[in-house]
Amino acid sequence: MAVKEGWRGRFFEDFQVGDIYPHPLGRTVTTTDNIWFTLLTQNTAPIHFDHHYAAQTEFRKPLVDSTFTLALATGQSVTDISQNVMANLGWDEVKLPNPVFEGDTVYSQSEVLDKRDSKTRDNVGIVTVRTTGFNQDRTIVITFKRALMVYKQGRAPTIPRLAPQ
Repeated sequence: MAVKEGWRGRFFEDFQVGDIYPHPLGRTVTTTDNIWFTLLTQNTAPIHFDHHYAAQTEFRKPLVDSTFTLALATGQSVTDISQNVMANLGWDEVKLPNPVFEGDTVYSQSEVLDKRDSKTRDNVGIVTVRTTGFNQDRTIVITFKRALMVYKQGRAPTIPRLAPQ
């Protein structure tokens, strides 16, 4: 498992090109997730929430909003990839080869493609990963590249560890 007791995430120096991190948590997508996400993002495409409409399509049932799938796979990667992030620089080459349906469980993993020192900030480096999301049948549902600025060891803001009095 990628997460250890006291885990505080990887720093720039901890990443090596070619490393693959299977992210520890899967997530089953519910009808509520799909409806709430379409409402929050004002996505009015009936394929996501109108069962009667969706039954007339080749899918026969509502599709999960693809931006939810992107958000979920990104979120799953945080423990391994961006716990010590300064800034997310963006996503590229987002591909959705297969749909996600309500009731599917999404898992993901990320591979380190590149790392380099920042040209403008000496306290961070740039890490590029490819994340692959897949369902319970191991069918790939999303792939994307993501670039982010990750703090170097000893250069991140400290996280206060508070305890009750």
